Amino acid sequence: MTAIGAFISGCSGPVLSTAEREFFARTNPWGLILFKRNCETPEQLKTLTGDFRAAVGRKNAPVFIDQEGGRVQRLGPPSNAWRRYPAARAYGEAFNASALAGLRAARNVGRLMAEDLIAAGITANCVPVLDVPQPGAHEIVGNRAYSDRIEAIMALARAHAAGFADGGVLPVIKHIPGHGRAKADSHLELPIVDARRAELEAVDFPPFAAMADAPMAMTAHVVYTAIDRTAPATLSKKVISTIIRRQIGFRGLLMTDDLSMKALTGSYAEKTRRALDAGCDVVLHCNGEIAQMEEVAAAAGILKGRSLARAKAALKAARKPQPFDRRQALKDLAAVLPA
Repeated sequence: MTAIGAFISGCSGPVLSTAEREFFARTNPWGLILFKRNCETPEQLKTLTGDFRAAVGRKNAPVFIDQEGGRVQRLGPPSNAWRRYPAARAYGEAFNASALAGLRAARNVGRLMAEDLIAAGITANCVPVLDVPQPGAHEIVGNRAYSDRIEAIMALARAHAAGFADGGVLPVIKHIPGHGRAKADSHLELPIVDARRAELEAVDFPPFAAMADAPMAMTAHVVYTAIDRTAPATLSKKVISTIIRRQIGFRGLLMTDDLSMKALTGSYAEKTRRALDAGCDVVLHCNGEIAQMEEVAAAAGILKGRSLARAKAALKAARKPQPFDRRQALKDLAAVLPA
């Protein structure tokens, strides 16, 4: 079997270019991630994901997306090919009125969303967001969080993730070990969190510990000065080994957030090597710029050792789509959609 690259790549548009097909065939990235620029219709997406898998020669190569609902919905408006879905906070509001109704909606709507994804050849979703928003934090998390209350986040995130899993879609918990205190948008600059470690352990880490059995997790490009003043979690051996792996207890595949976000500095080769040396299993590069993709691929090398084992375990966690009550799921969706 051809060696698999220790990276997940984006692509530039709704159809693979000749250069992208050649790149994927030669470098064999572990997976592909899609954005709105890649998504036009279910049929077009099915062709795109199939072409990617044909290029790498692996029918089970994972295809990722950020399909949270609300303002982070890659399949959706302005296209009328897909339903509109609410931000995670809608489930929290339903939960406040009735815990049972909130949990049922989170699971059933996740199952509906999984149906959309699987139909398009997408097998992994970067959901749930386990960040606990704090007063004064940047709105980048905002209503993407299920609640301000830890217990509600834990319950709703597990229910939502279960809905995706029931539909055959692997969940990716994010942004480990927590983005809820960040006062900056890591897409634009590096957030620095000065909270005491005791505060982080009491508030930020527990939702991740509660879902430490998830198959995959995405890191936060955030500096936690109480743990490591020198590097964000993505690039910090101390955060990954001491907090993510040991204290939180996460044993699944650890992927970076997007290396092209401005929170990280240095060349793409430097960022790639630093993330892998710190303990990430695979790096994520999203913007579809092929020169950058080449640099990431060359620096990433191949999946091997524990990282390869975790990648195999993650894919084995996928289930065949389970039967569900679509009528009830659609009622639950209508109940949580904003007017």
